Parts: sequence; C-alpha cells; structure tokens
Amino acid sequence: MRACGIDFGTSNSTVGMAEGGAARLIALEGSAVTLPSAVFWHEDGSPSFGRAAIADYVEGEEGRLMRGLKSTLGSSLIAERTRVGNRTVSFREVLGRYIGHLVVPLAAQDDRPEAVVMGRPVHFVDDDAEADARAEAVLGEIAREAGFREVAFQFEPIAAALHYESGLTAEELVLIVDIGGGTSDVSLIRLGPSRAGQADRAADILGNDGIRVGGTDFDRLLSLAEAMPYLGFGAATKGGSGIMPRHYFLDLATWHRINMLYVRQTMTDLKALRHEADRPELIERLMRVIEARQGHALAMEVERVKIALSDAEAARLMLAPICAAPNPMIRREGFEAAVAEPLTRIRALIGRVLAQGGVAAGQVGSVFLTGGSSQLPVVQAAVAGLLPEARLATGDMLGSVGTGLALDAARRFA
Repeated sequence: MRACGIDFGTSNSTVGMAEGGAARLIALEGSAVTLPSAVFWHEDGSPSFGRAAIADYVEGEEGRLMRGLKSTLGSSLIAERTRVGNRTVSFREVLGRYIGHLVVPLAAQDDRPEAVVMGRPVHFVDDDAEADARAEAVLGEIAREAGFREVAFQFEPIAAALHYESGLTAEELVLIVDIGGGTSDVSLIRLGPSRAGQADRAADILGNDGIRVGGTDFDRLLSLAEAMPYLGFGAATKGGSGIMPRHYFLDLATWHRINMLYVRQTMTDLKALRHEADRPELIERLMRVIEARQGHALAMEVERVKIALSDAEAARLMLAPICAAPNPMIRREGFEAAVAEPLTRIRALIGRVLAQGGVAAGQVGSVFLTGGSSQLPVVQAAVAGLLPEARLATGDMLGSVGTGLALDAARRFA
C-alpha cells in the first residue's frame, strides 16, 4: 500500500514520501516543501493557506488570520466556533480545511497514497491522558476525512531519529531534542545501519518524554517582557491603587488566542479602562492594535526579533508602524531572561529522559537538534551545558520529522 508521512506542525507543516529506502519532502506551495500552518479566512468565507494566507493578512485583505492551529488540539478550543466573514466555523473545521489543503499535491499523483503516518508530540497536553487521547483521535478523524484509508501515528522525535539514522555509518546512542513551535520532545534511542531495517524498534528506544513548551511560548514571553508594556501591560490604574487586567495582554501575546480579542466587548471594556489608567496613552495603543486587527502583525514582529537574536546581540522591535509606540532595542540577554522558565523545564525534561534510560550524560554519543526553535543559541547552549561531551548535530530543522515519518510509513505499510 502506498503511504506518506505528514508533519502537521504548530508553525510549519511538511508531507514526505519514501521510495527505495530514501525519503523526500514534496512541494506544497510553489517549490517550497514547507507550508506555514496558517489560514486566512476572507470575508466571503473562502480560506487561503500558508504563505498566501500570511500575504493576504499583511496586504490588508478583509478577513481573519489564524496561526498556531495545532495548539487547539486537546483543548476546549477545538470545539468552539469563531466568526469568519458572514458565518461561524469551529476550530476543528479550520484544522480540517488546512490539512485537506496540505494533501492536495498528493491528489495529482497517479498513485495517491492511501495510508499515512501522522506525526504527534509525545504529549499534546501535559499531565492529562484523556485530553491527549482526544487530541490524537481528532487528528486521526481529520486525516481520514482528508482521504486516507489507514492512519497511524509516530512520535515526532522518533521520526526525527529515523531521519538522522539514514545518514549514519556506525551505531550510536543518540539523544533527539525536538524543539518545535508548540512542544519540546526528547527521545533517547540506539541508532545505526544494522538496526534501521528492523520492523520493531521498541527495544532501541530507551527514553521518551515531552512537554508543551515551544517557540510560540518563547514568542509569548518575549512579547510580554518587551512589547506589551508599551501597550499597558502592568500599567497602574486609579492613581496607583490598581493595575491593568492581564488577560488582554496574555491573549494578544498568544498566537492561537489573538482573534478572541476581536469582539465588541473588548473595545467597550478598554474604553472604560482607559479612563481609569494613569497613562491612558498606553491603553490607546492597545485599542489601536485591536481595532485595526493588528494582533498577528505584532506577533510576527516579535517572532522576527526572536529569530534575529539568533545571529545578533540586539535587534530593534518595530512597534511604531503597528501602534505608534517607540521602537525599542531588544538585547539577546533580555530575551534569554524572559525565557528562563521554559528553558529550565527543557533541561529537566532532558534529565528525565536520560534517567528513563539509565544513561549518564557522558554515555550519549550525539545530540540531534531539530525543530525551528532548536536553532536559538540559548537552547543550544542549554543542551551543550547538560551534555558537554556529546557531539551536537543539526540537519534539516523543519524537514527531519516529515522525512522520518515517510520512512516509517514505507516500513509500516510495505
């Protein structure tokens, strides 16, 4: 049975095919093999996807941009409905439309795959097995609705391990560290050419765990630390006796919750709060962002600065075009301070996985870093600090899971 692998990511998605023991990613948007996990719903109710969706938003088309869609899986949001144009849709429908579009290129093939291995984080939801099972069930239903007769799942870090293994010439004990947009997953696994052909790899997996922390959390914390204070986050009200409610800023800094603010009641509340604020001009900036539906523009600017700080010690956050605020200079050490808590959790996660395998850090031969957020220097430094003797290996940060899933699909459905 012909099969493929799908990596539906919080920030980007890929589709992989494997033939003759080799895997490749297929083009999803022009010649690009990645598709940003974004949907733009036009006022007439028609959606656009990926880079086209982001372009429609940036160019000022009337409608709503949705990103961070994967984060709704396992949450109560998945069943909620939101207004798009002249109708309402559930977030489950949004996910279904996106994944349906993701597999459109497969329909053009003479022998369309009937089976798929879907990637999934080790935990969609932390410490909630029932919610985790519901998330996988919904994703499985959506895959079947997209036309697949057989649907299987594989943990994303194990898929990344299979990708990494395809380039090995000798056996290694490898720690896979997959820091994606929404989750961080770590696996400890024995890899090598002599093991690659085995049907059952369960004995090779010595440790496997994950947490719901990823790049979108880094975006949120950077936004709260460096951008939101210019819009009134933490600002005093009533002559210093009160403080602005936090929830507006938390929603505005969280990709998949931004659209929740675009309701009439938000503006009504903020108009009242402006009169109570000690610095009403800050609240006016917040109102400008919400009224013009510039929340995603603000989030994208914060994300741009986060990425820029991978190569530079400082980057300017351009707030003036979005809300007429100053354009502050953000320094790398400020970003690293903002994300200290999730980094502590990632370090603890790595420690738990090593303990599961009964392995000391010095016994790990290589660490394979994958996922977009693993490129951040602060992440790489944290990993290197825990495993100083291991070789840090990087590869296709956005494509390793997709190609690994394709290899797994070819093995399962041969």
